[in-house]
Amino acid sequence: MTETESIAYDVVVLGAGPVGENVADRARAAGLSTAVVESELVGGECSYWACMPSKALLRPVIARADARRVPGLSQAVQGPLDVPAVLAHRDYYTSQWKDDGQVDWLNGIGAVLYRGHGRLAGPRAVSVEGADGEQHRLTARHAVAVCTGTRAQLPDLPGLAQIKPWTSREATSAHAAPGRLIVVGGGVVATEMATAWQAFGSQVTVLVRGKGLLPRMEPFAGELVAEALKEAGAEVRTGTSVASVTREGSTVVVLTNTGDRIEADEILFATGRVPHTDDIGLDTIGLEPGSWLDVDDSLRVVGSEWLYAVGDVNHRALLTHQGKYQARIAGAAIAARAAGVPLLETDRWGAHAATADHAAVPQVVFTDPEAAAVGLSLAEAEQAGHRVRAVDVDMSSVAGAGLYAHGYRGKARMVVDSDREIILGLTLVGPGVGELIHSASVAVAGEVPVNRLWHAVPSYPTVSEVWLRLLEAYRDA
Repeated sequence: MTETESIAYDVVVLGAGPVGENVADRARAAGLSTAVVESELVGGECSYWACMPSKALLRPVIARADARRVPGLSQAVQGPLDVPAVLAHRDYYTSQWKDDGQVDWLNGIGAVLYRGHGRLAGPRAVSVEGADGEQHRLTARHAVAVCTGTRAQLPDLPGLAQIKPWTSREATSAHAAPGRLIVVGGGVVATEMATAWQAFGSQVTVLVRGKGLLPRMEPFAGELVAEALKEAGAEVRTGTSVASVTREGSTVVVLTNTGDRIEADEILFATGRVPHTDDIGLDTIGLEPGSWLDVDDSLRVVGSEWLYAVGDVNHRALLTHQGKYQARIAGAAIAARAAGVPLLETDRWGAHAATADHAAVPQVVFTDPEAAAVGLSLAEAEQAGHRVRAVDVDMSSVAGAGLYAHGYRGKARMVVDSDREIILGLTLVGPGVGELIHSASVAVAGEVPVNRLWHAVPSYPTVSEVWLRLLEAYRDA
């Protein structure tokens, strides 16, 4: 079909994942006409192949592990998980990989959805090619927001495509547990999926190129998660990389850098992400296809007055909740500039500055035990030039932890700026700690003085009393 006449909107959003949805919502709330372009499912990676399905898979695994640590209940939950029921629950949370509900929401806010592949076509212009060949040309009066996210990065190994490896998508959407599963990587996807599929009956072998798991967190986080994986029956090999991989019949055969041969039914590569920018027309505006997009704190692409890059695509913090936070900031900035506001609030913690990307990024790893962190690790704080003190607490010293789980094992670390007496970062590892991290996020983002935190009284007996133990450790250090 021939290209239709150009249609103008105030804002055009490329990508209808959670980030794009939130940009559209903020733009519409400000009264700006908004078009959203999506080539796959509205709701994006998070809804169908990442956050939601992975947590639906992990929740029964973690709940069973917690129940097994409660006297009087542990004997009742020693049996295997009902894997078909778990997978069916996962399917429910992905809406059976249908996006009708999210399309209805997008329509409800007044955004216009274009299904098809969207590409930049010069300044403020986007072309859309539908699956049926229909063509649209959109122009943006105020802003184009690139919210196309990332895709799995696969290593450059001969014949890898032919063996059809799992990426995060296959790992979260598989409909049966493989007998043997090799997981390559040591980050969040690797540890979470190793936790899930080991619990579903797979014999999991984790191959980690580095020294340990979860390298972006405090070292003890990876150590405790590795210990738990081994206790669950998984094998964790550090200092190990894949030299070659082949498929012999239905069997995946890996040769490692140390010359070992490992066989499995499936192999998952959880070895990083690359920006989904290779075919979105960056070359039409002088940018490099396939590159990360560098932005300022209002999420506007450096050197541009109209192009924004929000979420994973800017490589600031590859987390759904952080991308949604950026979308709120970007939406506010787009609206303010469209309204002619002469000076935006882009100072630290201002209304138009994504300061948390630098200072207060929270993250929860839903393994058993859970690992949660916000702000800077000790190493990051020292590398940034801060004069710091760090204190550690064994979480089993908290009365509420013992009540939560018999034999509770966990650790907490608080990193304090010695000059300003504020918390720069906090890491917690242990059962249930994912629900504690927001209090730490408030303390870090609010730059609450340590002395004031003595007045934030934790309820007894809860695991949150770890805050009191940390303050006591800091006082006595």
